[in-house]
Amino acid sequence: MLWWIGQTASWLVLFVVLALVAVMIVIPRAGGATAYTVLTGSMRPGLPPGTLAVVRPLDPQEIRTGDVVTYQLKSGEPGVVTHRVVGVGATTGGEQRFTLRGDANNTNDAPILPEQIRGRLWYSVPLLGFVNSAITGQQRALLLGLTVAGLLGYAAFMCVSALRDRFGKGRKQ
Repeated sequence: MLWWIGQTASWLVLFVVLALVAVMIVIPRAGGATAYTVLTGSMRPGLPPGTLAVVRPLDPQEIRTGDVVTYQLKSGEPGVVTHRVVGVGATTGGEQRFTLRGDANNTNDAPILPEQIRGRLWYSVPLLGFVNSAITGQQRALLLGLTVAGLLGYAAFMCVSALRDRFGKGRKQ
């Protein structure tokens, strides 16, 4: 009975770690996306603080009213905000502009330029943003490496165990 509990617990831990690594690192990287952490309550209730928001780049021409996008506060600077598009328009000179607002906010953000848009929300996972914020880029690479090494080690252990059981039983008979 203890052996079954141990096996179940180890498989559960393995599954959880793999799922976290996949959601936070592998899927965004494979999809050309970037993972951000929602830090404020401006997008409540849909994206509360601590939510992992994965954002895919897109052509600004594809953005529509109602889309949730991440944009740079100032063009070329790292600070970003994730809000909903409430208006798409153009200046009298023909330059495209976007008006955004947090779902929990009463006022619109200042209009932004297409080059400030980092991408549209692809998917989000509540609470996982706290883990994302705690892990730096170097730690992410280490976590991915440890996960791969752990999986390979586990596979090797299972193969050796199976071979030992197979040949061990053959000698006894």
